[in-house]
Amino acid sequence: MPELSHRRRLLVLAICCMSLLIVSIDTTILNVALPSMQRDLHATTSGLQWTIDAYTLVLAALLMLAGSTADRIGRRKVFMAGLVVFSAGSLLCSLAPDLDLLIAARTVQAVGGSMLNPVAMSIITNTFTDPRERARAIGVWGAVVGISMAAGPLLGGLLVESVGWRSIFWVNLPVGLAALLLTLRYVPESRAPRARRPDPVGQLLVIALFAPLTYAIIEAPEAGLTTSGPFAAMALAALLGLLWYEPRRDEPLIDLRFFRSAPFSGATVIAISAFAALGGFLFLSTLYLQNVRGLDAVHASLWMLPMAVPTFLCAPLSGRLVGSRGPRLPLLVAGLAMTLSGVLFAAFDAETSDVTLFLGYVLFGVGFGFVNAPITNTAVSGMPRTQAGVAAAVASTSRQLGQTLGVAVIGAVLAAGIGSSSYRDTFVAAAVPGWWILAGCGLAVLVLGAVTTGRWARSTARRTAERLEARDVRAAAGVSA
Repeated sequence: MPELSHRRRLLVLAICCMSLLIVSIDTTILNVALPSMQRDLHATTSGLQWTIDAYTLVLAALLMLAGSTADRIGRRKVFMAGLVVFSAGSLLCSLAPDLDLLIAARTVQAVGGSMLNPVAMSIITNTFTDPRERARAIGVWGAVVGISMAAGPLLGGLLVESVGWRSIFWVNLPVGLAALLLTLRYVPESRAPRARRPDPVGQLLVIALFAPLTYAIIEAPEAGLTTSGPFAAMALAALLGLLWYEPRRDEPLIDLRFFRSAPFSGATVIAISAFAALGGFLFLSTLYLQNVRGLDAVHASLWMLPMAVPTFLCAPLSGRLVGSRGPRLPLLVAGLAMTLSGVLFAAFDAETSDVTLFLGYVLFGVGFGFVNAPITNTAVSGMPRTQAGVAAAVASTSRQLGQTLGVAVIGAVLAAGIGSSSYRDTFVAAAVPGWWILAGCGLAVLVLGAVTTGRWARSTARRTAERLEARDVRAAAGVSA
């Protein structure tokens, strides 16, 4: 990528953030619309889970393919294709006449979405080469998630109440078109000097891992272990196949050598934990506010602001702290706040009081606001720039996998607890195990944030980067790694 002026770099960052905005706001808007969609489409709890997880599942399965493809054929080209497909999928979602076709349209959205965030992060990584500038840029990137969490529920509530749930997908169309035109005009093309070859077997194994695992979790409460057990076994077989096959390829889809870096491994597990907590938190909160408290979509969205506003305020602060002091402090703050939020709901029934409900939302918003920037920065900063697309894609895959598992697990726990009873009568008690799981996710962020950010962890990152760079040099010289 050619050297750009400071002003042009900021413009590229803004364009990349537009793609993040439509992907992130789509999730928060959708959560507010779930009860309305449930009534209109006569959906069960598992049906609601699939409207979310069909998207995040396909996204998680294709992100690494999109990242490596962009490194190979051109990041701008893949990014623009993603904008077109995502916008087309959004239009199809708004026209879906039933739940099955809505879920199918969500998968089209996901195919486009897989070409956006990891590719945009790779563009940012290669645009902002100075570590401090990059950390600040990633802080801005994280702030956009906060904006989506603040604007998404409120905008979604207004649209659902005034126009209907189908209108929530229209928001993506003008933003997607504007981002497409600006990308064509201002974002330069870039690609890795030596990108990896396709790995179709690895890609199929990733799909064979994620899809059956998600199905087994979501359908277990209704179908039982007799039906879901074989799907869990398929997922286990796919995992074992990945662990056997990928190290034997010179250029694998998932380079397991990345995980020799303790910060990279820590960032991966932290991303899964934090976004599992986010997916479960939004799912429980939306159903509680509308189906138990009986709030309409607008008032329910206003109750989400105590979580969204701290996320928006803390994300850029987290980015600055990562740039000046490293990722440890933001991760410790994030883990502690998310753990306290989960415990408040699990042990003290925070839903039953406006004060504790408000405090629980604020704590979670603070925690999630601090966690995103250190995940992204740690995932890409220790890797060679030639592999930035793949490293960013692994981090993004971890986020989507976490959100998929969060909705699947928490939804399954909730469905098992409620059974055939009504939401209003049993929700608070049925949600307690789910809140404990979310507290455990926060504790994982706290512990891993402390363990994987010290001197020993940084030394593993340096050794891993040196090995990867040496391998790239040998491969470029025509010598097998």
